[in-house]
Amino acid sequence: MAPDWPDDSSTVEEGRRHPELFAGKSVQGITDHVAQVIKELKAKPAIVGHSFGGLITQKLAGQGLAHVSVPIDRGPFRGVIPLPFSSLKAASAVLRNPLNRKRSVMLPHEQFRFAFVNAVDETEAKRLYDEFPVPGSGIPLFQAAFANVNPSTEARVDSTTHRGPMKIISGEKDHTVPWAIASASFERQRRNAGVIDSGWEEVALVAKTFIDRFMGA
Repeated sequence: MAPDWPDDSSTVEEGRRHPELFAGKSVQGITDHVAQVIKELKAKPAIVGHSFGGLITQKLAGQGLAHVSVPIDRGPFRGVIPLPFSSLKAASAVLRNPLNRKRSVMLPHEQFRFAFVNAVDETEAKRLYDEFPVPGSGIPLFQAAFANVNPSTEARVDSTTHRGPMKIISGEKDHTVPWAIASASFERQRRNAGVIDSGWEEVALVAKTFIDRFMGA
């Protein structure tokens, strides 16, 4: 299953025509939406999420909703101290204007190129930009960026409960969530008694192998 975010448009074209659809969608609101989908299942699922989906994956696992989880290039949460320059640059199109907290923002091509498709050539980067991105909610970026100075932040993960096995995957060339954030997340999660381990096909195979290892048990 691939649950949408709340009020997600059915097509890229519709999402670009109606940027207000995602405006105001917070980390907790999205987490609650996916949690409701999980609670309607007959068994705990394996949960895999990328970027903010990776942060939400960790939140869901902390709520005891995952049999096994794989956060990929996950967004930072409270207690993860490093905030590298590349991460701030990747998010700067949103963070530079406080009013974007309540808006949805479409990244310009140059920003999308740096933040998401820096590992491919320019021709492919342009094709991907034309095909996939839509305006995204600004508030999760503010929540993650200021998580460590906001005691009531929604960008918070419970790493103390029985969250099940977790595999943390980091992209070698990731500008948005570089290794420093992945390593700090790993250090927070390794305090838990549950098992933890540190081209998209390769990432998917790593995730599937780890999931099969525990779902089979």
